[in-house]
Parts: sequence; C-alpha cells; structure tokens
Amino acid sequence: MAERKFLTKKNIIIIVCFLVIIIGISSYFLINYLRVKNAVIKVTLNDTLETEFLSDVKVSDFINDINGTIVDDYVIDTTDIGKKKIEFEFINEDNIKVKYDYEINIVDNVAPLIWLNNSYTVNVGSDISLTDKILCGDDTDPDPTCEVIGDYDMNETGTYPLVFKATDNSGNVTEKEFNLIVRNPSSGSSSGGVSAKTSFADVYDTHKNANTEIGIDISKWQGDVDFVSLKEAGVEFVIIRVGTSSGINGENLLDSKFIQNIEGANAAGIPVGIYFYSYANSEERAISDALWVVEQIKDYKVDLPIAFDWENWSFYNEFNLSFFGLSEMANSFVKTVRDAGYEGMLYSSKNYLEDIWFDVNYPVWLAHYTTKTNYEGHFDFWQLCNNGRVSGINGDVDINIRYLN
Repeated sequence: MAERKFLTKKNIIIIVCFLVIIIGISSYFLINYLRVKNAVIKVTLNDTLETEFLSDVKVSDFINDINGTIVDDYVIDTTDIGKKKIEFEFINEDNIKVKYDYEINIVDNVAPLIWLNNSYTVNVGSDISLTDKILCGDDTDPDPTCEVIGDYDMNETGTYPLVFKATDNSGNVTEKEFNLIVRNPSSGSSSGGVSAKTSFADVYDTHKNANTEIGIDISKWQGDVDFVSLKEAGVEFVIIRVGTSSGINGENLLDSKFIQNIEGANAAGIPVGIYFYSYANSEERAISDALWVVEQIKDYKVDLPIAFDWENWSFYNEFNLSFFGLSEMANSFVKTVRDAGYEGMLYSSKNYLEDIWFDVNYPVWLAHYTTKTNYEGHFDFWQLCNNGRVSGINGDVDINIRYLN
C-alpha cells in the first residue's frame, strides 16, 4: 500500500508566504503600471521641428514647455539627413518617471562645392571628362550630380563659355560660369631660369624660439640622407613617410627608404614623426591603413604624431566621398593610431582645410608655402616650403615648424 503524504503546517506556511510575495510583487507592478499609464503628461513642442546637419542641439531645444524635468537632456546625433525619432524620459510634477518621444527633420542646406577658377585649360585633342576631372563635392552627398552646360569641342582650339552645375540629393544647387580654353600644346624650350631655394639656416634664424622646433619631412624622393649632418645643421625633428597605397583599394607599399630613414634618425637621436600617403575611400580602409602603419613602426622610436596625408584632389570624384565622410575617415585613422599609443594628426594645405575638411579635435599639419601664413585655424605643424636646402640632403626638402604650445 502506497504511503500517503499530507501537507504539514510548515509547508502550508511556506506556500502562503510565497503567495503573499507573488501577490505583493504583482500588486506593486500593477499599481506602478497604472500610475505611469495615468500620469499627467504635458509637453508642448516648438512650431518647427527641424535642424541643420551637424547642428549642436539637445532634446530640450525642441520643447517649448514641459510639466517636469528631463532625466537626460542629451545631445542629439545630427549626422544623418532626414527624419529622426527622439526618445527621452522626464519626471513629471507628481514625481512619476514617464517616457516621451517626438520626431525632428535633419536637413542639409549647404550647396555643393565646385573647385574651379574662371577658366579651365586643356590641350587640343584631350579626351578628359570635365565632370570627372573638376572637383565636384558636397558636405553630405557622396555622389552629387555634376554636369557641364554648353557646347564645346576639345578637338578645336578656342574659348568656350560654359556653366558647371552641381546638385546634391537635398536639392541644393551650385552653378559656376567658366571658360574652357582649348589650346595647342606649348612648344619651345624653357627660359632656363633657376628657381630660388629656401635655406634651412634662414628658416631656423627667423622662426626658432622657445616655443618652436624646426625640422623637415622626407621620403624616398630625398634619396640617401646623412642624418649626422642633419643633426649638426640644427634639424630638431624629421617626419618620415612610411608608405602609401598603389591606388584606390590598392596594396599598401612601404616607402623604399623608410627603414633606412627611421634607423638613421633614431641612431642620430633626431625625434621622428610619421606620415602615410593615403588613398582610402572608406572608414574601414582608413582603419586598415592605420593598423598597417602601426605594424611597420612598432620596432622603432616614434616620438611625434602619425599623419594622415590624403591629397587626391585631382581625381576626388572617383572616391564617392562626401566631405563629412572624408573627415570621418581621418577621424578613424587618428583614433586607431591613438588607441595603439601614438598621437595622430591631419596633413593638408590651407585651402582644403578652409573649404573641405570639417573641424578636427586633433593636431593639424598645415601646408602653406609662404613666408607668413594667414590660415586662421589651429595648427601644430607648419610646412612652409618644399624647396628647402639643408646639409645632409642632396636636393630639395620640405621645411617645417613645430609649435610646442
């Protein structure tokens, strides 16, 4: 005969306690649910729920009135054009935390940029495409519509009045009138004049102070460098090209003089920076390039920043990059080398820094060949010439100033 089991007093108490706990928890959540559901929500939004691309706005900037306090008045990400849902929480006047959301429209009102003077000259018989060759870019659109309006014949010399028109995907339009000059190729010998050179010693005497260091940048184009002579000449740093790529999506190639140069600079005790001439067309490729650079330099002493050098302006249209996308590539490169323990910086010339690159929060290496730059942005290095002469290098070299503060 099977043994029969009966509930003991202890078991009954445990079951009752368990039921009480379950009922209590359920009641709490039900009461809280009903409390939130019936909470008073009074939110009055602005008449216009629109903001510019990359504008610095917060949740509260679109709220005219609210019966409570926003929990997290966060900065809204405005890097994507179009409608965006904004969600947040606030504690109302009855001390109840509630959720709310609204929708804004992020717009781009900046017209495309056409990098073109009042005239553009080609040789008769040229087969170039003007819409491919002339830089036509936009802040947000990686592929604006670019067209040349007017008739011309590259097989016939003459001057053709034309209009270059660029339209981005937000409907912003830029039109620029210019003359296409089709000419016969120039002939005859050159004048034979000798271009002036910039003495490193003169630059040193003019710009050296407690807040500056004077140096150079080098690559395979400088040939074999005598670093002991550079040191004796007063060179205080050298920025060395580590390499480049074979083109868009091409193989990364080590500069043929890189190892010789960095070993020579390290042996002479000259502080070293690095630059990489990039053909990146995406953030992923920029990160890959940065990791490649870090791998090449890991066994050497590198005291100064690693520069992202992107100068493919003559065929920019082939990259399908917005100016924001280009700047984000540089950000990704710099972040990657920073994560590896190095400093990063952007190399570019004055005009492109002013008109194309977005603002950056890392060092800038300015290229502006003049005796006194009028670039108003912040820069940490200034490449002031490419015709420098210094003991230890047979030929021209770029001369740079580093600003310590």
